Amino acid sequence: MNPTDLGACLRAWRDRLAPADAGLPAGPRRRAPGLRRQEVATLAGLSVEYLARLEQGRAGRPSASVLGPLARVLRLSGEERDHLFRLAGHASPADGAAATRVTPGLHRVIDRLHDAGVMVIDRAWNVVLANPPAVALLGDDASGEDGERNVLRRHFTGGPSRVVRTAAEAAAFHAYAVADLRASLGRFPDDPLPRALVGELLERSPAFAAAWARTDVAASASQPKTVEHPEAGRLTLDCDVLEAVGSALRLVVYTAAPGTPDHRALERLAAAAPRPAGESVTAG
Repeated sequence: MNPTDLGACLRAWRDRLAPADAGLPAGPRRRAPGLRRQEVATLAGLSVEYLARLEQGRAGRPSASVLGPLARVLRLSGEERDHLFRLAGHASPADGAAATRVTPGLHRVIDRLHDAGVMVIDRAWNVVLANPPAVALLGDDASGEDGERNVLRRHFTGGPSRVVRTAAEAAAFHAYAVADLRASLGRFPDDPLPRALVGELLERSPAFAAAWARTDVAASASQPKTVEHPEAGRLTLDCDVLEAVGSALRLVVYTAAPGTPDHRALERLAAAAPRPAGESVTAG
């Protein structure tokens, strides 16, 4: 690993990227071209302090789960992504890995969903991005501020979550999650992320291992979800999973029927959700 070269490359890639390329407004008081460090950190789901240490060559070896989001946010080419991984002491991602770039157009679509909580997840169920209403609604589930950015790892290992399920709902979710991971392994055989997640969960979660052994048929990807919010109370919301065609990304969208108490509660949460200055979406 070469921390100095890694930091220099990260700074150069950040400086060359225009705000519009990342779906951000230019703003009136930018003193230098490129993205601010805070913008890159937020979109990549990192703390500003950690990104600063990376750019200054003072951080330890970053993991692949850190490098992947950085490559996406910085819009790196395949060759640049491979160079980033090598500088950090990792093997280059496999050529057959699933595309996980959040395009500026996709950012704009999410920006317009003001009264919906939206998360973007990759094929291994890592949260790539979450809008402010999603973070306000789901907390650490969307933001990953507690250090867990993977939806399935959080669920199957008993991590804290605001989503509550009955036994039947949990069984249906297990069936869907297992079938979805099987499909990912078939569609992207060279993508190491879903394969690594399956191996980890087979070891750590008896519930996952049991569902994997049954080869369950997936339940519907669109189901009502119950969220227990510390201030807003219990909300029952529609949860729809939408494919981003041409990539391995999906949008998990939480909505409620207009005029209902759940919709009014979701609107209040969305209105009160903090937005980082100059940014339209928050990474999680």
